[in-house]
This record gives sequence, C-alpha cells and structure tokens, in this order.
Amino acid sequence: MKKTIFVLAIATLIGGTVLTSCQSSSQKVDSAQHDVIMAKFDLHDAKLEYQTDIDNLKKVTAEKIAANDKILAEFDARIETQKVATKADYKKKVIELEQKNSDLKMKMANYKEQGKENWEKFKADFNKSLDELAKAFKGLAVLNTK
Repeated sequence: MKKTIFVLAIATLIGGTVLTSCQSSSQKVDSAQHDVIMAKFDLHDAKLEYQTDIDNLKKVTAEKIAANDKILAEFDARIETQKVATKADYKKKVIELEQKNSDLKMKMANYKEQGKENWEKFKADFNKSLDELAKAFKGLAVLNTK
C-alpha cells in the first residue's frame, strides 16, 4: 500500500510538473512576442528620431548657408566702392568663402544615411566646418570695417 501511494504521489508530481512547464512555455512565448513587439516600436521610434535629426540639421544648414549667401552678396556689392588694391584682396576672400559655403551645401546634400554612429560623426564634423565658416565670415566683417 505504501508503495502504491508513493508511486501515485510521484506520478502526480511528474504530471503536475509537465503541466506547469507547458504553461510556463506558453507564458514565455507570450512574453517573447510582447518583447518583440516592443522592440519593433523602439526601433521605429529610434529610426524616426534619427530621420528627424537629419532633417533638422539639413533645415538649419540650409538657413545658415542662405544667410551666408546673402552676406556674401551684400559684401560683394560693398567692395565695389573700395580701392583697387584692397578690392582684389576682398574679392579673393569672397570667392574662397563662396567655395567653402558651396562645399558645405554639397556635403549635406550628398549625405547618405549610414547608421546612427556614422551620422553622429558626420554631424560633429559638419558642425565644426560650419562653425569655422561662421568665424571666417566674422573675419570678413572685421576686414570690411577697417
């Protein structure tokens, strides 16, 4: 009798374990599916944020380059009244700045999406170049006041 109860208890324990493990596998599948769905949402959000960042930099860059073009046009008109000796020097500087401005415009237009890490590097380099160009424009304004 003791042996029968012992065998029955073990059989019940094994049966309970099998049923419990089946249920937890189902729960694991549900949890994994939920995790996949959440990961897809996170990926979509990250891609959207990345694209928004690119679009914002393109917009800001276009505005700065347009402002630079306007400054160059105004400065170009003002140097016409300068002496011949200084006019040539100013013209040379204006041409250099126009070229740098154009190069930055092309660099931004030709940017191909290559992932977040490459974007961060590109953005840092591009902003550095844009800042250097802004300093050059300030230097041009200083030359004009002399």
